[in-house]
Amino acid sequence: MFTIDAHLDLSMNAMEWNRDLRWPVMDIRASEQGQTDKPDRAKGTVALPELRKGRVGLVVATQIARYVGPGNPLPGWHSPQQAWAQTQAQLAWYRAMEAEGEMVMIKDLAALEDHIALWNNGQPDEGKPIGYMLSLEGADSLVTLQHLETAYGYGLRAVGPAHYGPGRYANGTDATGNLNDQGKVLLREMDRLGMILDATHLCDDAFWDAMRIFKGPVWASHNNCRSLVNHNRQFSDDMIRELITRGAVIGGALDAWMMVPDWVRQQSTPEAMQCNLDKLIDHLDHICQLAGNTLHVGIGTDLDGAFGKEQCPYDLETIADLQKLPGLLEKRGFTTEDIENMMHGNWLRFLRKAWAE
Repeated sequence: MFTIDAHLDLSMNAMEWNRDLRWPVMDIRASEQGQTDKPDRAKGTVALPELRKGRVGLVVATQIARYVGPGNPLPGWHSPQQAWAQTQAQLAWYRAMEAEGEMVMIKDLAALEDHIALWNNGQPDEGKPIGYMLSLEGADSLVTLQHLETAYGYGLRAVGPAHYGPGRYANGTDATGNLNDQGKVLLREMDRLGMILDATHLCDDAFWDAMRIFKGPVWASHNNCRSLVNHNRQFSDDMIRELITRGAVIGGALDAWMMVPDWVRQQSTPEAMQCNLDKLIDHLDHICQLAGNTLHVGIGTDLDGAFGKEQCPYDLETIADLQKLPGLLEKRGFTTEDIENMMHGNWLRFLRKAWAE
């Protein structure tokens, strides 16, 4: 079944992990044997051949570069200008993949419809370009608001103002505090440009500020449920209800610590914690129960988002295994229409509405 993944850090993997994503996953793993600089070396799950194999023909692909001020222990860049330069290197990688025919940018309704038609033309998927919609995860790299307009000009269509910790515009996961003044101006400028707000990673205070201020389309590209795994990274039921009211779609993430409670990084294993794809369905179903329908959930895996096989469902070897989900959803009682909604239909409906206005 045609599948949309609303969150993949493809350029980060290419530029910072030095992975040639044109290679099959197993070749990338083989090339990383013995490397110890990152805990997920030789454990990756995402590459362009596997996306095609799994019929993941459209993705929301990120630029990401955090600014870290003095005393901030998180990894990142020491100036917004450096962070901006890193996002431009990531953009250059996407453009290189486009030049090779591996990927194609999707930034408006006409391009979206053409791409969906290509992937549904009944021809073999091998050789078809992976469509990507460009999103910025964390707004720290936007040195000024003019940089936002520049980014919109080269194809950026969604922005998540925060990532982890305190940000230049908004506070994110494991931080607290309302949007600052420039964060509020950022949201108004996104509104003016017709961009999508990604509510993922906003801390609770900033989330509610954003819901009051931002008038345009909102989604959550990769987020799970706090009532199932209690952490500030997850959405509370009240936050989920607000997103439903706004017409949002929430993409279920496959980072194991977000899927099952009591996960301990670098110690827990997916098998011991019984973390499988059914646990993702638990989160999706919870959102469906709050909504009373299946119109507000999708897939936003975050696979290879600085973790690999050691921290994702044990029944997923590569991203191609997303094709196991339709069968699992059917076993849980979801109809064919429900399953199509979750695998691609809700994201398509959202984009068609956002880009038609």
